Amino acid sequence: MAQDTNELIINSLVGEGSFFRGDITARGLLRIDGDFAGNIKTEGKILIGVNGRAECELNASAVVIGGAVRGVVEASKKVILLSSAVIIGDIYAPRLVAEEGALIDGTLQISGVSMKMQIDQETVRKRRGLFAWLRGTAGESIDHEADEVEDLKQRVLQR
Repeated sequence: MAQDTNELIINSLVGEGSFFRGDITARGLLRIDGDFAGNIKTEGKILIGVNGRAECELNASAVVIGGAVRGVVEASKKVILLSSAVIIGDIYAPRLVAEEGALIDGTLQISGVSMKMQIDQETVRKRRGLFAWLRGTAGESIDHEADEVEDLKQRVLQR
């Protein structure tokens, strides 16, 4: 099966060490290797690299996550979680592929039909604090978050 070459060209990039806050609407592949907060909508694919961190709503045909995401992930075709992925939020997609070691804390709706999500981003940001969950600010410590992730991982491995 041949792929459209436009799907392979990275249209946009938030590089490692960069921080971007806002909304992005793109046509092709969007790659995040830095910190991103906001919303991303594309008819193409979204790739969150191993060092990428995003607190947002992702909406694309396909989403590949290797880093950390907090928010809502919606894909019209599929979501792929690499072994290094940490997801705190909800995933809505027709298909989900998760490598061993990927961590998910949220709701999964893998139904074969993409769902339309309506989210109040301001409420989400006020409640959670922008990147507080990663930096260990807003009354949370990094060790506390690491302990929660480790506990979640142990519960998953015990099943």
